[in-house]
Amino acid sequence: MSSVSPHRRDALSGRGYVPASVVELLDRSGVSLRAAGRARVAEERFVAAHLCALRAAAAVLAARTGAGGLSRPRSVWEVLPTLAPELTEWAGFFALAAGERAAIEREGHSVTARAADDLVRQAETFVGIVQDLLGVPPVVALPEYLTPVAPARRHTDLAG
Repeated sequence: MSSVSPHRRDALSGRGYVPASVVELLDRSGVSLRAAGRARVAEERFVAAHLCALRAAAAVLAARTGAGGLSRPRSVWEVLPTLAPELTEWAGFFALAAGERAAIEREGHSVTARAADDLVRQAETFVGIVQDLLGVPPVVALPEYLTPVAPARRHTDLAG
């Protein structure tokens, strides 16, 4: 459930009503961002940060799409530039990160702590841009610090 009261949903934007689905996606984006900040494993941090950005992008799509559906299933990162051209570079960036995320989830690919931390910072920046774009006051905040990531295990350690 959204952390924003139903009464505030109408007043979230100076531009008018913000649908509850948009607020909910931004709330869930915040949950993912906080999870990324607390993750002790670089791969978990990377996946959570990407999920944060994905949910923020989905909030833009929810805010800007009408009742009609898309003709075929497409990636959020593919659709985003058509509905928010100002986010085209971000869509390209996170589309590349989506490939990395898929490799982590399917193949056990590893990432460095720095790559994971960098993605957290990029996701945080992206969420701020999305909130501004939608006219929603900041509802997503990164924890004051990132939990240190445990040293990476070598692949031989993972097999045992």
